[in-house]
Amino acid sequence: MGVNLKDLIPKTQVSLHDLTGKSIAVDAYNALYQFLAIIRQPDGTPLKDKSGRITSHLSGLLYRTSNLVEIGIKVAYVFDGTPPAMKEVEIKRRMKTKEEATLKYEKALAEGRIEEAHSYAQATSRLKDYMEEDSKRLLELLGIPWIQAPSEGEAQAAYMTQKKATDFCVSQDYDSLLFGAPSLIRNVTISGRRKLPRKAVYVDVVPEVVELDKVLNELGVSYEQFVDLGILVGTDYNPEGVRGVGPKTALKLIREHGSLDGVLKHLEDVSFPVEPQRIRDVFLHPRVTDSFTLRWLDPDVYGLIDFLCRERDFSEERVKRALVKINKGIMEEKARTTLDVFFGSST
Repeated sequence: MGVNLKDLIPKTQVSLHDLTGKSIAVDAYNALYQFLAIIRQPDGTPLKDKSGRITSHLSGLLYRTSNLVEIGIKVAYVFDGTPPAMKEVEIKRRMKTKEEATLKYEKALAEGRIEEAHSYAQATSRLKDYMEEDSKRLLELLGIPWIQAPSEGEAQAAYMTQKKATDFCVSQDYDSLLFGAPSLIRNVTISGRRKLPRKAVYVDVVPEVVELDKVLNELGVSYEQFVDLGILVGTDYNPEGVRGVGPKTALKLIREHGSLDGVLKHLEDVSFPVEPQRIRDVFLHPRVTDSFTLRWLDPDVYGLIDFLCRERDFSEERVKRALVKINKGIMEEKARTTLDVFFGSST
């Protein structure tokens, strides 16, 4: 779900080329679910190999990563670990939503409503164990680092950005800001135009940067107050938030009463699935690790061809084109580094 703060958050549109030379920590699950939702046949069927294994996630991961590396962006992917126990309510809600979407998809497909079926299919995506294993294997063959978070991937990506191990964290959700990410980029794994669900309308989608300091200054709140604001609106740990309190009302209440505790004293019949302080602690003191290494290596060409083309039935020509992009980006990055060292040492 993610916290719904889009109407409050100041954003700056950028070009992917503005990120050349920068490093990004990508919320891997967030990206993989996007690939599973978007990369489908016209009738909503995901891409599959000859044995029936889904490959949409691998397709998205290969081609999106190769495009980013070609531009000169250093990509690292962060995978979720064990979610906090209090997230169980949201996980069950998501499963129910997928089950309902699956029924609607099958009905629309049976009745020949192909476009509608495709729309429903996008909401049925499930990330199975073999998909995560395949994704990590692909990244290793590409020479792209991946990090296993102890808990929430967004929290780990935010922490890595706080520690300046990466320049930005990447996710579609604003939860990264609640985890203290100093700089968030959205729409990195989506580009161009996107069709609105069940409408013949397309919207332009461009990358946008969100800076936490700018958000706090513009809203006139502290980081702790911002977390409280998010809890009032609703997070993955209290999906319903406070009934009748949207983002603008939540901001007004936090400004008036100073904190979540102060706000709750003035509201009636408010309930949370767990103690609000426990939700606060997930964001203010998340489970993260310093046990990670970011090393970008040359791709294993033969290993990639063997895995993607021999095992997963990818087009060898398309895989080779992706490799050309990656090698181009690596060579240009090495040239930039050499120039930086040369001119830096001559000053």
